[in-house]
Amino acid sequence: MTRVAVYSGALVGFVAATVMIISSIALPNWVTYSVTTANGDTLQKRIGLHKSCSSLDDPPCRPFPYRELCQEGQRYFCSMWKTVGFMAAVAAVLCLGTLVAFAVVMKGGKYKRETGWRFVAIMVSLVSAVEFVIISIVAYLYDNDDQFMVPGWNLDASWIISTVSAAICLLIAVGLAASAYLLPPEEGYDFLDDPIGS
Repeated sequence: MTRVAVYSGALVGFVAATVMIISSIALPNWVTYSVTTANGDTLQKRIGLHKSCSSLDDPPCRPFPYRELCQEGQRYFCSMWKTVGFMAAVAAVLCLGTLVAFAVVMKGGKYKRETGWRFVAIMVSLVSAVEFVIISIVAYLYDNDDQFMVPGWNLDASWIISTVSAAICLLIAVGLAASAYLLPPEEGYDFLDDPIGS
């Protein structure tokens, strides 16, 4: 059965995964373009889920995808990218719900810990699934959209962080399920000595 130590370890891992998810949403580092000119200057453009930053623009950052991009035959890209941004927000909300589920199950006593692992594992699996969909869509757009065909574009830190976070969530779900079936019951009953029979 799942024990407090198992839940505690899973919670620590899930908090780390949640921080990674929020960081990947906040940082504009999903896809990055970097090239060094003949003069030795480095030109950079960083694309995040909601904003794009460029060393050539003033101000350097602006909302992404921007209106001009969406009107120049890139409506498919814009729709997909906005869907990714929305799904990332859903993943963050699911993370908060999962943290509440962890708290309820861990504080609910032995019975809730023994039976609540299914709900927690399903929530963590759902977060992982949403994240895998997000990183898959971004990878697909990176591989197939014309704007990324110019050499110098790369999937960057936010994509990597999100991938690691999704993998951690998947491992947590598998670990909770495995511990529920493989570990002996928590704090089993002890037989008392019979003072009359001795």
